[in-house]
Amino acid sequence: MDTTPPREGHMAIRIRRREFIVTLGGAAAAWPFTARAQQAERIRRIGVLMHLAADDAEGQARIGAFLQGLQEWGWAVGRNVRIEYRWAAGDADRIGKYAAELVALAPDVILAAGGAVVAPLLQATSTVPIVFAQTPDPVGAGFVASLARPGGNATGFTIYEYGISGKWLALLKEIAPRVTRVAVLRDPAITEGTGQLGAIQSVAPSFGVELSAVSVRDASEIERAVTAFAQSSNCGLIVTGSALSLVHRDVIITLAARHKLPAVYPVRVFVTSGGLISYGPDSIDPYRRAAAYVDRVLKGEKPADLPVQAPTKYELVINLKTAKALGLIVPDTLLARADEVIE
Repeated sequence: MDTTPPREGHMAIRIRRREFIVTLGGAAAAWPFTARAQQAERIRRIGVLMHLAADDAEGQARIGAFLQGLQEWGWAVGRNVRIEYRWAAGDADRIGKYAAELVALAPDVILAAGGAVVAPLLQATSTVPIVFAQTPDPVGAGFVASLARPGGNATGFTIYEYGISGKWLALLKEIAPRVTRVAVLRDPAITEGTGQLGAIQSVAPSFGVELSAVSVRDASEIERAVTAFAQSSNCGLIVTGSALSLVHRDVIITLAARHKLPAVYPVRVFVTSGGLISYGPDSIDPYRRAAAYVDRVLKGEKPADLPVQAPTKYELVINLKTAKALGLIVPDTLLARADEVIE
C-alpha cells in the first residue's frame, strides 16, 4: 500500500470538490423554496369596472372593502397584485368602452360592480374570469346558467330578488299613510329596472296607490318628471336600485325635500345623505365577500364552479330629521324594526 502522503495540490482539489458537492446539494435543496417564493410573489393583475364616479364616496367605500378583503387573503397592491380601475359614472357608452379596455389588458380576473357593467364585460370576453357584486337576477339576465352552477366565466353576488320592491311600497305606506300616488324612479335600459317596477305594480292595487314610472337616465329628466309629478297631492317616491339612481342620488334627495315627497330608497347611502327611509342589503359587504372569490380564481378555481351567493345582511335605516321636515311621525313599530335611526 502506498503510504506516500498526498501532495498539497491533490489535497486542495479534494477539498474543493467536497465543498462543491456540499454547495450543490444545498442549492438543490433550496431550489423548490426559491421557486415557490418567486411564484407566490408573481404580480397578478385584477381589473375593476365600477359604475360610479371615481370621486364618489360610496364607490370608494366599496373599493376599500374589496381591498381589505384582498389583504385578508394575502394580496397586497404592489407586492403580488396590481389593480386596473375604470370608473364609468353611470355612462353606458363609457361602460362599454372601459369593458373592452380592461379585457384588452388580459387581467387574471375582473371585478364587476353591478349588473349594468356585467353585460358589456361578457360581450367583450367569454374567457377572462369575472366576479360580479350587487347584480340582481343574474340567471334572468343570462349572465349565469344557474345560481348553483354558473357554468361560464362569471360568478359573484346578487343584490336582492325583485320581490323586495313590493316591500318598498309597503314601507312607504307605513311611514306616510296618506300617499295615494307614487312615482317609481327606475332605469328602463336594464333588466332590473323592468323587474323592480313589475314587482311594485303587482302589489300596488292592494295598497290603493296609482303608479307613475320615471326614468333616471339624466339629472334634467329626473328634475322635470319629479317636479311635474309633485304638482298633485298625496305623492311619494320609490327609488329602485340602479347605477344611475346612485349616480343621481343627490338630485333625487334634493327634489324629494323640495317638493315634500316621502321617499323610499334601496340602500343606506341615500338615507345617510338626507333621504327618508331605505331597506335593502348592505351595499359594502358584497365587495369584501367578492375579494374571497377573486382570491379563489387567482389560485386556480373557475367561476363556473363557484356558486352565486345571495346577500347575508339586510338593513332598515330611517332618518328622523328628514321625517320631521316632511311632517311625518314615524310609527314606534317601524322604529323598533330599524337597524339604524339617524337623529
